[in-house]
Amino acid sequence: MNSRKENKTDGYWEKKLSKKEFDILRQGGTELPYTGKYNNHFEDGVYVCKGCGNPLYKSNSKFDSGCGWPSFDECIENSIEYKKDYKIGVLRIEILCSKCEGHQGHVFNDGPTKTKQRYCVNSASIDFIPKKNE
Repeated sequence: MNSRKENKTDGYWEKKLSKKEFDILRQGGTELPYTGKYNNHFEDGVYVCKGCGNPLYKSNSKFDSGCGWPSFDECIENSIEYKKDYKIGVLRIEILCSKCEGHQGHVFNDGPTKTKQRYCVNSASIDFIPKKNE
């Protein structure tokens, strides 16, 4: 868990984020499948929380799951918190940024890689920082 948590008001987030980003990050919404800009994005770099910039996923953990949302098989250590979610009537595990508690999506144990994990993430909840050419 990140000891430097951000404790901001809804008013702060409403000013900082777009309506869609606020709905997803702060209200737990979900973007429509295949509509997010990072679904088919496979450049070298790091995906960070749209709300606070906390590094969440390395690009080498991203894969095409065919589900319509960006998928990763692991997160950066201590970057994500997990919460039980029964909103649709069945247990899912919600994933939240460990720094600002922004909703990212859900993690499932059906991934095709060796980790067996599929972090199913909303594009609107992340930004991408490309790897600098050396």
